[in-house]
Amino acid sequence: MHRSNLSVVRSVEWSAPERRRRTLGQVLVENGALLPGDLAKAQALLLRQDTQLEDILLNNNMVSEAELYTAMSQQFSTTLADLADDPPDARLIDLIGVKTCIAAGLTPWKRVGGATVIATARPDEFDRFRATLPADFGPVLMAVAPLSDIHAALMTARLETLTKAAETKVPAPESCRSWNKPRLLRLVLAGFLLFLAALVSAPLATFAVVCGWAVVSLVLTLGMKLAAAIVQYRDLPRGGMAFRSQRNQATIARLPVVSVMVPLFREREIAGHLVKRLKRLNYPKELLDILLVVEADDRTTRETLAQTALPCWVRTIVVPRGRVRTKPRALNYALDFCRGSIIGVYDAEDAPHPDQIHAVVRRFHERGPEVACLQGILDFYNSRTNWLSRCFTIEYATWFRIVLPGLQKLGLAIPLGGTTLFFRRQALERLGGWDAHNVTEDADLGIRLARHGLRTEVIATVTEEEANCRALPWIRQRSRWLKGYAITWAVHMRNPMELKRNLGWWKFFGVQVLFVGTLSQFLLAPVLWSFWMIPLGLPHPLAWLAPNAVLAWVATLFVLTEAVTISVGLLSVSGHKHRFLMPWVPTLHFYFPLAALASYKAFWELFTRPFYWDKTSHGVQFSGGRQYNPGQIATRVTQRIRKIFGSGPGRSASPSTVAEAKGKCCADANTAGPLGTYLLTERID
Repeated sequence: MHRSNLSVVRSVEWSAPERRRRTLGQVLVENGALLPGDLAKAQALLLRQDTQLEDILLNNNMVSEAELYTAMSQQFSTTLADLADDPPDARLIDLIGVKTCIAAGLTPWKRVGGATVIATARPDEFDRFRATLPADFGPVLMAVAPLSDIHAALMTARLETLTKAAETKVPAPESCRSWNKPRLLRLVLAGFLLFLAALVSAPLATFAVVCGWAVVSLVLTLGMKLAAAIVQYRDLPRGGMAFRSQRNQATIARLPVVSVMVPLFREREIAGHLVKRLKRLNYPKELLDILLVVEADDRTTRETLAQTALPCWVRTIVVPRGRVRTKPRALNYALDFCRGSIIGVYDAEDAPHPDQIHAVVRRFHERGPEVACLQGILDFYNSRTNWLSRCFTIEYATWFRIVLPGLQKLGLAIPLGGTTLFFRRQALERLGGWDAHNVTEDADLGIRLARHGLRTEVIATVTEEEANCRALPWIRQRSRWLKGYAITWAVHMRNPMELKRNLGWWKFFGVQVLFVGTLSQFLLAPVLWSFWMIPLGLPHPLAWLAPNAVLAWVATLFVLTEAVTISVGLLSVSGHKHRFLMPWVPTLHFYFPLAALASYKAFWELFTRPFYWDKTSHGVQFSGGRQYNPGQIATRVTQRIRKIFGSGPGRSASPSTVAEAKGKCCADANTAGPLGTYLLTERID
């Protein structure tokens, strides 16, 4: 027998149960790798946190990974496995299942003299897992290996299995992956031909029917928005748009581990700043598990991350190529590698509030298991860049501060926002994660949560991100969202009666208004615009069919909808932070036509490229066509600070002076672009 194999067997015999084993902390202290004071601090933290001692030691930089796992191998008198040079046997992995191996933090390594050696990163839990192993393994021996090495070995050995699982997690009846494009094209072509025939044979009657549906959908969507605004307004404190404080006084006995996945794709400009913003989260770092999820063929992001110093609590998950390349597929792949009992999602450009994870943990602690998802509020750090970013900010303030909380209070299903989402892991895995083929996976998941009897709540914690402030990228992004809305509605309406049984009549009605109404409003926007002809004294095409009183009523309704839209928009930006946007609210009338253009692109792609993910670029920095790099922006910041504060010894800045500096730098950021806005403010801080 080979010497290394003999050492494994002998080590297991030496570590028999009757021999008293030293603790991991004792071994580290004896090795000189850990200070006694640090050990005492780590043990105190362990009493208040639902994590392992090794996670506390690593994430607080008390020991290195090499020192930690060397000590583990000494503690259990076993071999430290080198999985890179001696990879595990894939056939042995299949006997357990790769997902089970990932969850347990171990991998079958090799056969030794009729026994099976299993490498684990959690040797103290090995005896409990040993009882669940199949009899085919025979005698089982233990080795120790770092968790990162185990994950890398499992991904290499069973790449195809993990890739396929990421694309098919959601059950087929609830997924759009069986989308029958040829059949759909035939149905759409037949419908289009019927519409043309009706338009040719009876143009006015056909136009009247279309106008009727446009008006009905307008009334329904407006009614839902108005009802949401009314119920939300009742809970607003005096003095503007804000959320009531919902601080919980109850003590959480043991804080849980929270995993946050951040999908990245072609993010050269934003990756380094993302890590800096994540470091501001004040949740204990040993309980924070950040996964930067990167596509295997995305050299841009991988090279950027390779040049970025990542803390111990941030790791990179490389997603292999597959049949589709979408954000939900990447999330599904990374989900198996998360450590936390709470799973979160951020976008690459997000700047979450430092207290956000604490607020999420507190809310989940307050609520029962039926609350499976928390949706945070999204805001923008470049709202002053141009007119488009201002309107985008108003739209998001209306949606996340008025409509979504209102829909929650009305008892309706909530379509999720894609970022600043947090889930109970058990519930998320029970649903199968995200539909890998749906380009609006967040809205789909929100409906699936409701169908399975689970609730989503909007939580008063804000994440700032970069507003899409250029017209063509805005249209591409919005077309993806609208395409996903159409796909989501079609998937869940495969069996309308089953959807009604799952949701009940009230939520079923809400889904129809939310999805069909939204799509109809954008597609039929030109039809609705025609009603402006009536108050302007111009002849309307329906004047020959409808009485003047009916047309006047429709025109009045149309004007009222504009008034309601403006009123709700004003309410949403009435807080101190957004009050400067109030004069821009009426200009939304010229903003939403862009969404009409996006809807036509969305429906074209619905039949030609239903699973195509139109990527939104982040970290864009433009000023009148001129591009600024971070170094140039930093220079501008320095110049502005010197100009405001002056130079010379003994000078200090009062809070009012700091506020002035921030305001002027943010004003300069309007010429530096979205990333400039954030960097200028960040450098002042």
